[in-house]
Amino acid sequence: MTEKEKMMAGKIYDPSDEELVKLRTKAHRLSKEYNELLETDEKRSEILKEMGIIGDSFYLQGPVQFDYGCLTSIGANSYANFNFTCVDCCPVTIGANVFMGPNVSLLTPMHPLRWQDRNQYQKQNGTLTDKEYARPITIGDNCWIAGNVTICGGVTIGEGCVIGAGSVVTRDIPANSLAVGVPCRVIREITEEDALENHPELF
Repeated sequence: MTEKEKMMAGKIYDPSDEELVKLRTKAHRLSKEYNELLETDEKRSEILKEMGIIGDSFYLQGPVQFDYGCLTSIGANSYANFNFTCVDCCPVTIGANVFMGPNVSLLTPMHPLRWQDRNQYQKQNGTLTDKEYARPITIGDNCWIAGNVTICGGVTIGEGCVIGAGSVVTRDIPANSLAVGVPCRVIREITEEDALENHPELF
C-alpha cells in the first residue's frame, strides 16, 4: 500500500511521504488563493475543482482551510460560513442542504495517546515525521451544524440533525436529533412539533 492508501484506510501512515506532502502543499496554496478572492469572483469555483473537492452547487463563504481537499465531497445546496476548516486525511462526506455556521472544524486525524508513540522521530534520511492515522467523517443531508462546532474523526451524523453551537462531536449522532455539548450528546428528537407553523410567536 502507498502511504496515501494507508491514510485513507485508517492505518498508520507517514505524513512526510512525498505524494502526501505535494497534495497538502497544493491544497494549502489553493485555500490561500480562494481566501484572497472576493465572494463574487467566479474563479473560486475553479479553485475548488482544481483542489479536487467533489460536488457542485455548494457555497463556502471563506476563509477556508483544507488539508487535502481531494478527499472531501460536498452535496448540493450546502453552505459553510466564515472560517471553515476541513482536515481531510480520511474521506469527509457532507450531504446535501447542510448548513454550517462560522468556525466549524471537521478533523479526521487521530494521534496515539502515548507520547512515546506520538512524538516526532527521525527517519534514516534525516526527515522528521510522526505516526498518524485518521477516521472518516460523514454528515447526512439536511443538517445544521451551528457555529464553533468541532466534529472529530470517526463520527457519522445522521440526516436532519441540529448540532448546537460550541459542541464537540466525538460519537455518532442518530438521524433527526438535536444534540449539544462537550462532549456532544443527544437532547431529544426533532419532531413535527418543531414545525414553524406550530410556533406563531415567531411571526
